Amino acid sequence: MIIEKGKTVSFEYTLTLEDNKVIDSNAGGEPLTFTHGSSQIIPGLEDQMIGMKTGDSKKITVKAEDGYGPVIQEAIIELKTEQVPESSRKVGAMLQTNSPDGQIVRGRISSIDEKKAVIDLNHPLAGKTLFFDVKVLDIK
Repeated sequence: MIIEKGKTVSFEYTLTLEDNKVIDSNAGGEPLTFTHGSSQIIPGLEDQMIGMKTGDSKKITVKAEDGYGPVIQEAIIELKTEQVPESSRKVGAMLQTNSPDGQIVRGRISSIDEKKAVIDLNHPLAGKTLFFDVKVLDIK
């Protein structure tokens, strides 16, 4: 059996960036399971797994546009520092709020001083090329 649309796939992966730093991995742990073609994982990874069989391993490179997308400059906003909770007033702190339409919005403080805080609402992996080592464990 091969990976194709509608098949349920279980696999393990290790994700690194260009610097070879491991960002995420489930190797040796609980497999990631998804239904192919249902947009449950990033498109560049899903597309490059087509045709793989149980037991196959593959190195997959996913460009930003096929992963978490490019960095969107409009998603980098400025707030007055006083609008940021005191406990979160540091670079790298994560913030969460609701958008006017009720969606949960998460952002990371990329810079902050006594007057303003710059909040990046882009996904942390936006604009980055992703390198996956995958191994298919099961296909149903």
